[in-house]
Amino acid sequence: MTEPTIRPVIRAVLADDERLLREQLQARLNECWPELDICGFARDGLEAVRMVEELQPNVVFLDIRMPGLTGIEAAREIACQDNWQGEIVFVTAYDEYAVTAFEEGAVDYLLKPVERARLDVTVGRLRARLAQTSPPDHQAALMQTLAQLQTRLTGEVAPRLRWLQCGVGNNTKLVNVDDVLFFRSDEKYTRVQTATHEAFIRTPIRELVGQLDPQQFWQIHRATIVNLAAIAAVQRDDTGRQRVSLKQHPEVLEVSRSFGHLFRAA
Repeated sequence: MTEPTIRPVIRAVLADDERLLREQLQARLNECWPELDICGFARDGLEAVRMVEELQPNVVFLDIRMPGLTGIEAAREIACQDNWQGEIVFVTAYDEYAVTAFEEGAVDYLLKPVERARLDVTVGRLRARLAQTSPPDHQAALMQTLAQLQTRLTGEVAPRLRWLQCGVGNNTKLVNVDDVLFFRSDEKYTRVQTATHEAFIRTPIRELVGQLDPQQFWQIHRATIVNLAAIAAVQRDDTGRQRVSLKQHPEVLEVSRSFGHLFRAA
């Protein structure tokens, strides 16, 4: 007698600051994807990030405009979580965000009010991607999409950061970003490491990423950004973990699995 096929449970988190819209999306999903386990409801971006880290869903639906963190900022935080391998869907009332970048497959989108026909398309895409035994690594495409969406959300491209006002002891020191080897989160502050000294700023890593030149600085961990010019080598251990050694500093920086594709051989 053939054993019945046991399909893994697909779990989702819905994030929207408006309760009625969360409930509407839940009702629509129950209609077209009844086996989906909606395991959490978040009321803002910060709660969404915490909930995804705790519940480990396969899919997260994010409203673009939320308090705390916007959906785009929350998506960046989620994508940087070491064990995140899921799918992101943005929900927006603004048609201008339904750009070509969405169609490239890194993320999908739904327009409010969510219509059944459009949701069916999104659910079909999600089912197909989640069913793949070796899902594609679309981290780079996702980050590019988020950058494009952030630009559209703010209406302009922010100027690249060139100088930092850093705290060094009781003094404030101006540091040229070209001299920075890496940035790393350090409790309430962000550590700024140069070849000769360390300093601290209050700007969190998630904000720094959008202010730095992506051709010069790469985020390699949710808590770390490195200057490419400062890298001496990238080593991979027996477990597949990658670590970055620097030219002018003895500290070794860990590369999280979410960013491992950055140093993958062509």
